[in-house]
Amino acid sequence: MFKKIKDFLFENQSIKQTIIKNTFWLSIGQMASRFIRAIIIIYAARILGAEDYGVFSYALGLSAFFVIFADLGINAILTREIAKKNMPADFFSTIFFIKLALVMIGALLIIFIAPLIANIKNVVPLIPIIALLFIFDTLRDGGTALVRGLEKMQIEAEVSIFTNVAVVILGFIALLISPTPYSITIGYAIGTGMGLILIILILKKDLLKIIGGFSKTQALKILSTAWPFALLGFLGSIMLNTDMIMLGWLRTAKEVGFYAAAQKPIQFLYIAPQLLVSTLFPILSRLAHQKNYKKLQKIFEKALTVLFLGALPITAGGLILGPEIINLIYRTAYSSAILSFQILILTVMIVFPGTLIGGAIFAYDQQKGFVGYFLVGAISNVIFNLILIPPYGINGAAIASIIAQLLSNGLIWRKMKQINYFQILPRLYKIFIACFLMILATLTIKLIGVNFIINILASIILYLIILYYLKEEIIFEIKKMFTIK
Repeated sequence: MFKKIKDFLFENQSIKQTIIKNTFWLSIGQMASRFIRAIIIIYAARILGAEDYGVFSYALGLSAFFVIFADLGINAILTREIAKKNMPADFFSTIFFIKLALVMIGALLIIFIAPLIANIKNVVPLIPIIALLFIFDTLRDGGTALVRGLEKMQIEAEVSIFTNVAVVILGFIALLISPTPYSITIGYAIGTGMGLILIILILKKDLLKIIGGFSKTQALKILSTAWPFALLGFLGSIMLNTDMIMLGWLRTAKEVGFYAAAQKPIQFLYIAPQLLVSTLFPILSRLAHQKNYKKLQKIFEKALTVLFLGALPITAGGLILGPEIINLIYRTAYSSAILSFQILILTVMIVFPGTLIGGAIFAYDQQKGFVGYFLVGAISNVIFNLILIPPYGINGAAIASIIAQLLSNGLIWRKMKQINYFQILPRLYKIFIACFLMILATLTIKLIGVNFIINILASIILYLIILYYLKEEIIFEIKKMFTIK
């Protein structure tokens, strides 16, 4: 029995078993890691106060903005090519040296360009540390891309949990010694560096293969393939981080802190589609490479239904219980973040399916076709931020984010239908019914004054019971984990 469990959780045996195994390990790794890191984020927000927390969050936002210069789509290409099982001999070593060069360029951009972008003066002393954090994070992500291509997500889970435990421990120590943005940033950087060391030790045999394998021809081919990924990543980075950066330009560090507080729970929710897409991407890439489009469509539609099954009640619950959620996490000192949180929760309905659709388009190697759609989103985000932040502050930034996401993801949705036509609305009517009844129950429980945590638990249970009695097919499909005949 023990051997069967061990083989099931550590060996790739079939498509169904691999999906289950990888979903399990990614869920363990990501959920545990994000939860662990949330501890230090919440603690830091409470200890530092909105203004200093805004400085820290703004510094992290600058780092995230420059991540694209260290990726250029290299991670996605690495995962996809390894998953195809026909990677050229010199591919890995070439992509490693490209990645290393890009990381160095990105770090230099942070050191010399970020101070010119940062309008909050207290951020500038953090920039050298942010550059180190950037190097550690992006190199570790490169190792993660390798293990994802090998479909050994248990390694990713191990590294992710270790890294975040180190970040939390060192972050607490740093804040106890000196409760400042500078000290917590140092704790973050050292903890992330420890995660990088661990993945290097795990992958040391693979890393030995890089010596002497660089190919100029292969490098040109990789960069030619990567540029659409790079542009998409750049535009995506603009969409995710422009709000924070522009708030720093147009408003105050304190408002940045409130907006970051509203964003953090939403970003935690984004784990769900990322987990599913990370699990499915190697499989979708392989099926697309084999031109097995019918099976790919079947898996895609089921996965999309699962995401809507989760996105609908999460969005409804966040809108209804937003004040209680923010006050529980950050206390009443961050009550100014409530409305922004309620606006941003709407992005769950956009980002959940959009993440899967984007991953599927990458699997088909059709990313060049929708660069323009991301450009629409990025430009619209900047424009609407300029229009809405001055009069409405953080709520204006949240509205701008919604508009940009709707525009870009709507166009991407249409692109995917052109590549491999799919249908989702006929699958959702029972989910809509269950969600509507759940909303009525959630509102009723809130009005009679029941504790909101009990309300959340009762609403989730009711939602699932209704789906079960409506004989919603996807509930049974989840149980069987996409049984594929």
